[in-house]
Amino acid sequence: MPDDTGVRLNGGRPGAAEGPGAFRAALAKYGVAEPDGAGFPVVFDAGDVEPAHGHDEAALHKTHRRVTEAVGAVLELGLFPVGIGGGHDLTFPFVRAVANRNPGMLGLYFDPHLDVRETVGSGMPFRRLVEECGVSSLDNFGFNPMVNAKEHVEWFRSHGGRINRTFEPLKTQLASPGPMFASFDLDVLDASQAPGVSAMNPVGIMVQQAQMVAYACGRAPGVRCFDIMELCPPHDEQGRTARAAAHLFLSFLSGFAARSG
Repeated sequence: MPDDTGVRLNGGRPGAAEGPGAFRAALAKYGVAEPDGAGFPVVFDAGDVEPAHGHDEAALHKTHRRVTEAVGAVLELGLFPVGIGGGHDLTFPFVRAVANRNPGMLGLYFDPHLDVRETVGSGMPFRRLVEECGVSSLDNFGFNPMVNAKEHVEWFRSHGGRINRTFEPLKTQLASPGPMFASFDLDVLDASQAPGVSAMNPVGIMVQQAQMVAYACGRAPGVRCFDIMELCPPHDEQGRTARAAAHLFLSFLSGFAARSG
């Protein structure tokens, strides 16, 4: 999903539109096809969703419609959708297609920001999923109180949202039999390991911890879609963030391959 219109509308650092290309390049040079002690499912690269022209709200909504249509087509083929972005607003249309087929989905997302703004842009996806797509509850991991407005925290909590200060509750959430989505904003990672994001995080988590989370999400049968967002190559020194994103993707695939059914 090579689009960063939402990031621009929210005043963030542009460049995430180049994220999918950088991700593919990093993945092509990362590791081996058959690693020791792990396996991968067969992966089909469905290509890029072509963004609408322009960087205004009308263009963003048009791109969102295209994303939902593309994910719907993937689901019709019986495939499991994985999204690579792009601005985090794209999680809304990406999950929307899955939520249309799975009423009452739970949401798990890893992000220092709650992203429940009312205004259109990269900070809007999870509010829209609750208000428009019937997502029944949200669990946030990686929250940073310094980058979230009080009004957004209040909205989040008043709509059943849970801010998890540790990853321990994740075990319980992933054990749920109901459908859920998992969304990974790369700015949940510490800036020392992930400089190439739309909004750097000086107090983020380490990749080693994130890989265990990605694996757990992949292994959980209730997780119906997964995305990795906000890779911003123009700010990615030596491609470190792209390489981390590739590792998280492979960790998710390893977990997915280990699903019991």
